[in-house]
Amino acid sequence: MFTVEKKDKNQQPNSTEVQYYVDFLYQHLEQYGDKREDIKKALDYALGIDNKPGGFILTAKDEQSKIVGIAVILNTLMSGFIPDHILVYIATDSKVRGKGIGSLLMDQLKKECSGAIALHVEESNPAQFLYEKKGFEKKYIEMRLNR
Repeated sequence: MFTVEKKDKNQQPNSTEVQYYVDFLYQHLEQYGDKREDIKKALDYALGIDNKPGGFILTAKDEQSKIVGIAVILNTLMSGFIPDHILVYIATDSKVRGKGIGSLLMDQLKKECSGAIALHVEESNPAQFLYEKKGFEKKYIEMRLNR
């Protein structure tokens, strides 16, 4: 049995917890992840640090209160032409994948969010099947100009 906890600007995790989240995501996102400093920026945004719009972090825990999954959702403060929320990261511990943790996190974040939710997924990421099962649709091809 797994439980889900929510952290946001009103219920801030301490700095040790945040560092644990960064390390967890860095490890378990594997080839689909980002640099630690970029993960930390997303967590700070979700927690409303430096007057960012905020969002929230969901952690899935096992019976021993060990984190086995994390989802990070950012608020965009837009609606209609841009989704209200962006699911930036979702990862489960590689040792317990396939046990419904990702599905549990997806169900909870859908309850927590009002309005549209967007996410980016690489074509080769097998998690896209979970996203489609949970109601997400392929809508756009993302293109970026990095400078």
